[in-house]
Amino acid sequence: MSDFSNEETPHGRRPRLLEQVHEVIRRLHYSRRTEESYVHWIRRFIYWSGKRHPATLGESEVTAFLSHLATDRNVAAATQNQALAALLFLYKQVLGRELGWFDDLVRAKRPVRVPVVLSRGEVAALLAQLRGTRWLMASLLYGSGLRLMECLRLRVKDVDFAYRQILVREGKGKRTG
Repeated sequence: MSDFSNEETPHGRRPRLLEQVHEVIRRLHYSRRTEESYVHWIRRFIYWSGKRHPATLGESEVTAFLSHLATDRNVAAATQNQALAALLFLYKQVLGRELGWFDDLVRAKRPVRVPVVLSRGEVAALLAQLRGTRWLMASLLYGSGLRLMECLRLRVKDVDFAYRQILVREGKGKRTG
């Protein structure tokens, strides 16, 4: 694959496209999981397009790929949106090119779902089955709305009993508070 960077690596060659993607994602401080996901979808797009360089492709190929995901691969709407975000990132942040609107894009169908919510009694029965660290974590997840990784990263010094507050470090989107 060719690239468009004039900077050379320590090995005397310019970085390849996916190396550039990694570099830009890290420079923008995206999460490791976002990096893995974006690289996955960019790689799939490249393979789907017959290993053509994305710089030679445009809106019509991106639309065709995303429509292929919805119609032929039957992916969920969230999956198609993730692929779209990865490709928009590639074109805007790495290749320095804006993509237009995707008028002909076939969108994946979002299933109509009623949220599953446990009653207070069901939550109490569930928590009664747990002990120790598992009980504490489940109680925090339920009572505070923490995400799993936020709970797993908690340290004793992050809990302020006097103010009844929990400090979340490295939360989703790097928000604090």
